[in-house]
This record gives sequence, C-alpha cells and structure tokens, in this order.
Amino acid sequence: MTTSPETNWMNHPVLRKLVEDANKLTLAERITLVKGLIPAIANQLSPREYEGFVAEMQLKGERFHEAQSQKGEGRAARQVPGERDLEGR
Repeated sequence: MTTSPETNWMNHPVLRKLVEDANKLTLAERITLVKGLIPAIANQLSPREYEGFVAEMQLKGERFHEAQSQKGEGRAARQVPGERDLEGR
C-alpha cells in the first residue's frame, strides 16, 4: 500500500490492519473476500468507472508478476507502468 496526497484522508493504519488480517486467510478465502466486495464497489461506480477499476486491478497484478521476475533490477527496468507512473508521481 502506498500513500499519496490523493489518499491522505484515508485511515491507513486501519486499512493496513485489514490487509494484514486478510492476508492470514487461505488463498481461496481471500479470493472469496474480494468477490464479496465487488458488488458494493460496482454499485458505487458507473460502468465506465468500474471498467477502469478492473483495469487497475489487472495492472496491479501484472506489475507484481513483472517485479517478481526481475528481482534486484529496480523499477526503471520494468515495462508495466506502476501507480506512481500513472498518477505522475
């Protein structure tokens, strides 16, 4: 989890605790948890915004896999843009 001026209003300690607790679950339980959150997220987004959210999640996974395959090479060598790149940070 990264912080930025856009997310300063969030309760980061509570969010980190939720993520830490969720990561203690099995993979199947974590997937079920994410699936359980989707309807409420989709309900608060327009179809276009939801499409963007899904694209962000896919990019997050691709970025993770790329970083894992290039350990020790640093961010500059990666091809998949990260959140900082997309947000211009």
